[in-house]
Parts: sequence; structure tokens; C-alpha cells
Amino acid sequence: MSETPEPGPFGPRVTLFDHARRLHRQHPDSPLPQDGRPYPDEDLERQRPEPDPPDDRRHAGMAAAAVLDAHFVRDGAPPSELAGAFREVDVPIHRNDHIAAAALRAERERVRRTGRWLVRHAADRRGALVGLALLASDQAPDDIPLIRTIALLSDTFGPLAADALRRRTRDGGDEALLWLADRVAGWGRVYVVEALCPLAHRTAVRGWLLRRTCDGDDVLQGYYAGEAAEAAHLHEAIGAEDADDELIDQSGQLLGTMTQCRGQGLTLDRYPSARLALDGYARHLGRQRPILSRYIAAVTIAGYLTDRTTNEWVSCSAGQREELAGRILAVVDREEWCEVVRASLDPQNGYHRWLAETVGRKLRLRAFAGFGTAG
Repeated sequence: MSETPEPGPFGPRVTLFDHARRLHRQHPDSPLPQDGRPYPDEDLERQRPEPDPPDDRRHAGMAAAAVLDAHFVRDGAPPSELAGAFREVDVPIHRNDHIAAAALRAERERVRRTGRWLVRHAADRRGALVGLALLASDQAPDDIPLIRTIALLSDTFGPLAADALRRRTRDGGDEALLWLADRVAGWGRVYVVEALCPLAHRTAVRGWLLRRTCDGDDVLQGYYAGEAAEAAHLHEAIGAEDADDELIDQSGQLLGTMTQCRGQGLTLDRYPSARLALDGYARHLGRQRPILSRYIAAVTIAGYLTDRTTNEWVSCSAGQREELAGRILAVVDREEWCEVVRASLDPQNGYHRWLAETVGRKLRLRAFAGFGTAG
């Protein structure tokens, strides 16, 4: 069986796996810059336009499954014969029933061997995706390091990798998901957090969700903030007397994100435990030292609580929302908070100007007096 990368015009091509591994050595504890782009198959993609997906979404993955069936029916055909076989085939990035069925029709050990070879040696994304899909059809713990590494290219490989690791949680898949969660961003983080939420009954997973879920991507974290808050029982954690700064800050991020994610995920007005979570957050906010990020999260939440155009809340009456907003605003309107915020605001920052002109004006926040058009 050939174990060498597919040759290119100037020698062996760098595989997607080796590309991810090399970049990880350079950035061992953080997401890869630009999700690892440019990928080593960029020249192939330019030469062959990406195949159009089928008009009927139910047919997605059928062509790739047919290639696998034709390969597996030939006894003894080595995995290397599939090198380049999927370049002109549409391959979904999510779990696909047709590809999964092709894996089930073949002998298990051969499927695993083929999946490993494709993940490790494919020089194009679609080939590596098929390999990962084959590994996701199994539960062998030996494949976790391979899956974890290719998943660092998370925008492309995140969905299948998260599914593959979730299937291996009895054998370390949850630890691998947590490791990966700290090293992915963008859409890849969405996929990994969504895979972690059903595992929130595990102490390590719950701790991560309560303290590290939001990474500052104000758009994409809207897809999972509410789900993470519910799964990790945020209202219980923030309601405890010993809540630490990291937990309080993350609570502000989660609750603040839920004020802005309509159409993406669970919004604060639909969150069944909103009143309890907000009560705990407002109580602990008063003992934190003022910094700009805390101020922004707090006034974002307070602005939403005072917005009478939102739907009727599931867990908060209008009077309860008014009382919670008042408690939060009483903290952030303290002179020591206003001084820190005034010194930290940047007139060139578009978000700071927007906040001043909207929330600052609406709530008549003293910290914005004289900044931009507020005051």
C-alpha cells in the first residue's frame, strides 16, 4: 500500500493533514490564523471549479458514496487508489447519510483503514472530507489524534470532526473536543460548542461552557450562546455565592449575546431561566472592578431589559425587568465605573460610537457624556 503523498507538478504535494500539523506546531495553543488558509490545494481548486451541489439536497453525497462503493467492491484495492477520486465530486462538510451508508456496506476494518489513509494523505479537501466521514462512521478511539489534527482546519472539517469525536466520548472524545474548542474559531467553534452542549453533565465540559464559550465573535456566538447557557445551567452557577470573575464575565457575554441573536439561537426573552441568571449576574456585578468590556456587556443587557418592543418574556414580567435593569445601571453609573470607561473609549472605534449613540443616549449613561453625539 502506498503511503506517500500524491505527487504534484513540483514534487510531492503537501497534504491537508501535514499542513494542519505544521501550523499547529507554530500556534500550539490558539486557533490557526485564518483557519489555516491558504490551503495547499488552492492551485487544484483554481484549476477545477468546485462542483455544484445537486439541485435536490437529498442527493448530496450520492456521487461520493458511489465512488466508495465501486472501490470497496474490489477486494484488495488499496486506499491510495482513491487519491484524487473526489476532486470533481460534491462532498458535504456535514454528516451525510449516503456516505455513512457506503461505510456500513463495507468491511469495518477496511473502512477505517481507508478513512485513515484519506485523512492522512489526501492532497485535496474533498478527499480528506470523505476520509473523515468514514472515520466518523466508527467509534475507534485510536483515531482521535488524527481527527483532532485535521479538525484544526475547522471551517471545513469542524462539523464532521465534532461528530466523530462526539461518537467517541466514552474513550476520550470529550477531552479531545475540549482541547479543540480552545483552538478553533469562526464556524468551527460553532460546530464544536454545539457538540459539547449535550455533554454538559460532565464536570470539565460544564466548567468550560460556563467560562470559555464566547470568544468575542459577536456574530457567530449567537448561534450557541443560549444553548450553552441552558446546557450548563448558567442560572445555577451565577446564582452561587462563590461565583468568580471569570464566571461572572462569561455570564455577561452569554446573556449579552442572547440580546442580539434573534434568528440565530435562543434569545434572552425566550430563555426560561433568564430572571434567575440576570439576578445572579446583577448581584455579582456590583463587586467587580470596572473595566470597559464589563461595562459594555452590562449596558447591552440593561438596554435590552428596558426595550419595550421585544416580545413578552418567558420568565420575566415587565416589573421584574425594570428592577433588574435598575440594579445593573446603578452599578455602571458609579463614578469609578464612569471614570474608567471615559478613559477607555476610543472615538475612532465605530462600535463605541454606535454604543454611545444608541444605548448611551437611550439610557442617559453618564460615562458617555461628551463622547460622540451622546450626552
